Amino acid sequence: MRDSLQRFWGKFGFALIVLVALCGAPSARAATLQLNQSLCHAVTTAEKGDASLSALAFSCTGTPQGYQQGSLWLRTDLGPSRGTPDGIALMVHHSRFDRLAVAFTFADGAVRWQRVRQGDYGAHWRAGGQILFEAPEHAAPLVAVTMRFDRLAAHELLRARLITKDASRIESTGMAAGVGAALTLLLVSCIYSASLAFAVRRQYLAWQAAWSATMLLWGGIWSQVHLALFPMMAGTVSAQICTFFACLAIAFATASAVTALDRGSVPARLRSATLGLGVIVGLSGIPLALMRSGSLGQWADILGFAVLCDLLAVAICLGWSWRRGSIEARDFTAAWCLPMAMLAFIHLVDVEDGFWGGGSKLLVLVAATWQALWLSAAATRRLANLRIERDSARAAEAQAQELARRDPLTGLPNRRGFIESVTPLLDRARSDNLSAALLLVDIDRFKSINDVYGHEAGDAVLCRIARRIARWEGPMCTVARLGGEEFGLLTVGMEGIVLDRFAESIRREIAACDHGEAVGERLVTASIGVAEVRPACDFQRLYRIADEALYDAKHAGRNRVVLQRHTDAANPPLEVPGRETALSG
Repeated sequence: MRDSLQRFWGKFGFALIVLVALCGAPSARAATLQLNQSLCHAVTTAEKGDASLSALAFSCTGTPQGYQQGSLWLRTDLGPSRGTPDGIALMVHHSRFDRLAVAFTFADGAVRWQRVRQGDYGAHWRAGGQILFEAPEHAAPLVAVTMRFDRLAAHELLRARLITKDASRIESTGMAAGVGAALTLLLVSCIYSASLAFAVRRQYLAWQAAWSATMLLWGGIWSQVHLALFPMMAGTVSAQICTFFACLAIAFATASAVTALDRGSVPARLRSATLGLGVIVGLSGIPLALMRSGSLGQWADILGFAVLCDLLAVAICLGWSWRRGSIEARDFTAAWCLPMAMLAFIHLVDVEDGFWGGGSKLLVLVAATWQALWLSAAATRRLANLRIERDSARAAEAQAQELARRDPLTGLPNRRGFIESVTPLLDRARSDNLSAALLLVDIDRFKSINDVYGHEAGDAVLCRIARRIARWEGPMCTVARLGGEEFGLLTVGMEGIVLDRFAESIRREIAACDHGEAVGERLVTASIGVAEVRPACDFQRLYRIADEALYDAKHAGRNRVVLQRHTDAANPPLEVPGRETALSG
């Protein structure tokens, strides 16, 4: 079961990554716009109008300064090789700015503007955290594209690409489908983990559900899917919330992994340090989310280093616990291996302009989906194993209890099992004012059989008689071996002449048993003492009366039935004359 699940999820994860890699690779006709390479810049005050574009002096060297409280203008000139007959589209990753205006400049001097602002992206937003601007149709060729950002937080975080209109539509459709599938799986995992946490009261499952929910919110806001319902959140607000949820998700993931491990399998200091790193990363999301100016790029690098340290600490905890045989550590290691490899990959390779423009964030979303699904499957498998172990333990316990109530030689209930089964019968008989009868059957001179023929022969005689007595087991009669050569039968509602004949038939059946293989021609008989009480009394009282009757049967010559009847359990038993039978002749 475990191996098949691992193979399934392994194939699923590989297929998911291959799908993203093949279908999400950047278009061959896309052009990434980068400062000082394809983009020149200018900085003005925010009050300067868009019409001042023609009068600006752009610089293609150096770094723009002082734009965070003003406007940053970025211009790219299109040569003959950059134009396409299919038309040009500009894809910009949403970031923290108040307003973005895009100017398409044509060879005849015409300029066409398209604008979005914080809280209003109109029809320009696309899934995957991108804003799309398509160059309008015009008779003259397009010669330049200019972007104007008002109060931009950091130019280092900007990502923009020029792409054909057809390719932009294909990318937008593919991104929407991929993001929708990932968010759906995260939602399922969140609900499932929360249900498991509530059902089994496991803390790490609750943290796992919180992590899935946080990643679901982060993925929905980063991809801008939420703008379909809340368009007023477009822009800076969404970017700030994404930063906060990204840090919070790391904290929840750390808590889920560490709390899943047994306390004894990880050193206390390592456990505390790892949880502390997770808390630090989670809390750092609050000031980073509120920042609108300053060195956001540098703070992002510091946060990235802290995240890597946190992941390394989690990996050490998992490895330490795995070496000590923790199953949870093995499952979490398998779940974390892909996200860790993905984070290492995106820190070593710049993929921000790949994968349909989703870049590293799309890879993180895919890795989170893998992790959520794997942990859900691992938790299910673990709980299924625990349920199997619990059911096996219960079955073994039930079997042990049953064996404790059974005589190992004859298979009949022993004294303990007999008392447990007849006690409720006697209680019901007493409440219904019914009679109860206990028949004590004792094999005559059984010790001499063991002495003369051996204990194996004696055991064979007991088993033979036990099989004969077991025939009377039924709704009206309960049988048992009470110890040694003594057997017991209890009936409820049987009295008078019917009880007399029943006891006599038992005596005759036992005497008629063939024990030739064990004792040869020797006749084996039994004495029977019968106690009949109306209404029924407790077992101890009934046993004492039957034992006295059996004593009388033994001293009267054996191989006979002696019955004592009692009509009131509060009075001493009275012997009923004329109720003794013996073997004739």
